[in-house]
Amino acid sequence: MKILIIQTGGTIDKDYPKKNKGYAFEIDEPAAARVLENVEPGFQYEINGLLKKDSLDITDKDRAIIKALCEQADSAKIIITHGSDTLVDTARFIGNIPGKTIVLTGAYRPERFTNSDAGFNIGVAIGAINILEEGTFVAMNGKVMDPATCRKNPETGRYES
Repeated sequence: MKILIIQTGGTIDKDYPKKNKGYAFEIDEPAAARVLENVEPGFQYEINGLLKKDSLDITDKDRAIIKALCEQADSAKIIITHGSDTLVDTARFIGNIPGKTIVLTGAYRPERFTNSDAGFNIGVAIGAINILEEGTFVAMNGKVMDPATCRKNPETGRYES
């Protein structure tokens, strides 16, 4: 089994700017690559750095590009790393693609931070994709949810269904 991991950006991939006097974060190389370097995965994977955008900047045109890549991918198992603010919107836009299992995940703190949830969320997504059947899902806060019935609670910031 080969898992395709698609980077779209968001907090999970953020890092401090590499230039002087930089105050805002920038989207760095895929966090999933760093997470998987630290373990010995029992599967093959490929990482596609498709987008490097904050999720608030992802448009429906971007979502159409993400969906098209999922549809055309040779892999039947796809993980999409995404910013948490519009992750559910993208999952709903992608919908069910016949023959594909797709899991979207992200992080509340950049993978570069020692207290990040990125590795945990990527791990949950990988575990879930190994047992889930066809469909599109959200993996956040240690839960795997149907995007049709989940939401990010604006008061707690946690995903719930």
